[in-house]
Amino acid sequence: MTTTDNAVGGGRLAGKVALITGAARGMGASHARRFVEEGAKVVITDILDEPGLALARQLGPAATFVHHDVVDPEQWANAVRVSEASYGPISVLVNNAGISSEAPIGECTLENFRKVIDINQVSVFLGIKAVLESMKRAGGGSIVNISSLAGLVGAPHAIAYCASKFAIRGMTKSAAIELGRFGIRVNSVHPGTIKTPMLMDNPNFAELEKYGSLSPLGRLAEPEEISGLVLFLASDEASFSTGAEFVADGGATAM
Repeated sequence: MTTTDNAVGGGRLAGKVALITGAARGMGASHARRFVEEGAKVVITDILDEPGLALARQLGPAATFVHHDVVDPEQWANAVRVSEASYGPISVLVNNAGISSEAPIGECTLENFRKVIDINQVSVFLGIKAVLESMKRAGGGSIVNISSLAGLVGAPHAIAYCASKFAIRGMTKSAAIELGRFGIRVNSVHPGTIKTPMLMDNPNFAELEKYGSLSPLGRLAEPEEISGLVLFLASDEASFSTGAEFVADGGATAM
């Protein structure tokens, strides 16, 4: 995979241009910080303008914020245009944006089910499609789709969430097969329970924290621990890894 020529300095992502969705806070913000530290130029996208702009200012000229609703194809096209105008062709896409949803099957409305599918799953399709030509111009690239432990095993009260995260796993493999000939790698990341604002805002946080403590490592993960894995997949160190799922769940699926 080739890199662009517009980066200065070293780092594991030197010369790469990355677009990270849902990056105003939580895991996405952690990924953005780590990418900039490692030499990438990063386009932060989110519907949360204030924290997104603040993060871009904090990271300096290597980062730009774009308002971006990931279920809108036109806003995807705009995010790609801004990325190319600011830094050049995109070589890394991290499909990080997502929402959680908890409801027993009997109480899960069709409207809510479709909302989760749109934001968590359809956005991944739109993202892969939107960056394809840009990545070809970059000479190849890496797409990292953030799935979940719930994309590997089922969970109660999470039929929509599990459906969306399992779908990401299959979409990843399909895209990897199709795009490999262009030098584009596609992998999925499956975090366990991560200490993010979305989790801590959950009214069932105490229960989720207890669930996380039952893993072999006995704790929740910090966002930065997932960012290290995402960084690896974005870098040329993972040059022969594609179509695979990478699990960071504290050992939960080993039990």
